[in-house]
Amino acid sequence: MPSTNFDAIVIGSGQAGTPLSQALAGAGMSTALIEREHIGGTCINEGCTPTKTMIASGRVAYLARRAKDYGVLIGTVRINMARVRKRKRDIVASFRGGSEQRIEKAPKLEWIQGEASFTGPRSIEVRLAGGRTRSLKAERIFINAGCRPSVPSIEGLSDAPFLDSTSIMELGQVPKHLLVLGGGYVGLEFGQLFRRLGSAVTVIQSGPQLLGHEDKDVADAVADILKEDGLQIHLNARAVGVSRMRGEIALKVAAGVKTRALRGSHLLIAAGRTPNTDSLNLAAAGIATDDRGFIRVNEKLETNAPGVFALGDIKGGPAFTHISYDDFRIIRTNLLEKGNATTTGRLVPYTVFIDPQLGRVGLTEDEARKRGRPIRVAKMPMSYVARALEVDETRGFMKAIVDAGSSQILGAAVLGIEGGEIMSQIQLAMMGKLPYTALKDGIFAHPTLAESLNNLFGQFER
Repeated sequence: MPSTNFDAIVIGSGQAGTPLSQALAGAGMSTALIEREHIGGTCINEGCTPTKTMIASGRVAYLARRAKDYGVLIGTVRINMARVRKRKRDIVASFRGGSEQRIEKAPKLEWIQGEASFTGPRSIEVRLAGGRTRSLKAERIFINAGCRPSVPSIEGLSDAPFLDSTSIMELGQVPKHLLVLGGGYVGLEFGQLFRRLGSAVTVIQSGPQLLGHEDKDVADAVADILKEDGLQIHLNARAVGVSRMRGEIALKVAAGVKTRALRGSHLLIAAGRTPNTDSLNLAAAGIATDDRGFIRVNEKLETNAPGVFALGDIKGGPAFTHISYDDFRIIRTNLLEKGNATTTGRLVPYTVFIDPQLGRVGLTEDEARKRGRPIRVAKMPMSYVARALEVDETRGFMKAIVDAGSSQILGAAVLGIEGGEIMSQIQLAMMGKLPYTALKDGIFAHPTLAESLNNLFGQFER
């Protein structure tokens, strides 16, 4: 077939690609949106939406087992995993369906179902269903093709059944004993979830702490909470072999000079993400990547190839939905609004949806000290928060790092009930460049979690 010319081509319908394609088309540009699987990308289909939906089920089970602590007597808690799965599927289908309808109704936007690869600097071939292909050209091409779960090189893994962050959500029964390889966000969220649903859970982490990018005191507190919930945690433990033995998974783990075998009914691999660049034939367009396959971009998300941009997880850096969406805003600002937006200096907040949540923004204490910043650090246990006491959710602590000279807030970690929401209030102060005293002296409604900020930042006055 002859090439179809567009003003813009968007590869991937993630949280940057979908709104970008609609914005470009809305501005009068003929736009092609190429998606090989599901509209919405990882977030809606395999990431945020389904996982947090299932985590909500896990929290209900957790609270049901604690009901007597609140003076409420109920019967034995049982889990209908098929119903948990159906609820997840229904919400995903609803979110995805809404996105599809908006795309289909958008004028000047064509949704093409297929897999894209470059054939030249500004030309694309799309492999359609049934083996057909279609050729496209555009002056501007935007890559939002995302990442997939990594599969580490471990002896025997290719011959043993294992789960990843997508397939584990399709289980129809609760695993008897779940082995989790990886102590990052994904591994811990799923580990705690399935413990609450009734599984025995063992987490194997190769590093000296969980959540390797966090301060040690935060990581240690997370580990203590998960151990309290019944998870077994092995640190400095490297998986070196996997085998199937009498219907079980045997995971051979090396810790120093010693090795041991851990056995479970299921194995979850939660060992990072791999960029979906290997199928794009980037070399045909001369697009540069780093040694891990992530696309190199500048502060305006431009690749080294003129007219080609990369957005979201595929460019490396913070792999969060809200960062992908902000990438879209940068492109929209610069291309459609003639602005000058960049990624330079943007705050990167995130929440780890264990329970209690870990909300994080800005610098960690360790990062600030390594940069030589003169800092002050305040810490306060959640047991000092009236609202947390009232609802009997006092695990965790709050931590803030401020500049000793300017009193500007440099970062915060909130490990506690609704930690992500509390962190977001601190982030607002950082965005407005308010000194910590604004939160110390602010009037917040009583009794709310927000008023804990008075006491946290009041620590600096003692």
